[in-house]
Amino acid sequence: MKISGVDIRPGNILEYEGGIWKVAKIQHTQPGKGGAYMQVEMKNLQDGRKTNVRFRSADTIERVRLDTQEYQFLYAEGDMLVFMDKDTYEQIQLPADLLGEAVAFLEDGMEVTLELWDEKPISVALPEQIEATIVEADAVVKGQTASSSFKPAILENGVRVMVPPHIGAGTRILVDVYERTYVGKAG
Repeated sequence: MKISGVDIRPGNILEYEGGIWKVAKIQHTQPGKGGAYMQVEMKNLQDGRKTNVRFRSADTIERVRLDTQEYQFLYAEGDMLVFMDKDTYEQIQLPADLLGEAVAFLEDGMEVTLELWDEKPISVALPEQIEATIVEADAVVKGQTASSSFKPAILENGVRVMVPPHIGAGTRILVDVYERTYVGKAG
């Protein structure tokens, strides 16, 4: 589906110069001289390259709809991850770098969403938030105010997050997978 250059939004998947690109940021600019344009920051979903492109309102670009499919993570084998289709029980192997830094939050049996283009997986989406247990937390420094202070803590998967002073080791918390931030105590 073709869209105008000024209709591009963050999160859109675009076909540009023979590749598939995900829009990260946009900035609409209207200079005093000349026509308005959209400054678009994009990341290539096939090789990870980033680029900035200007699109004018007269430009059209192909917007791509990706197929999504639910898979279950089974195990890691070297630098490859093995996933199973929940409907057909068919297994596929994908490189760990397809997940980026979110790979640290992957757990056995976790349900993930694969985005497919031409029936080839190009990205893996984990749940936005997961529950994790804190294994180590720094002691509270006396005199800190509870309203604005956070302390470092290490999760069971080795990821370091900042948590409020009242959270200690052994506590189950909710963590934002992509921002690597504390969301709240697990219910």
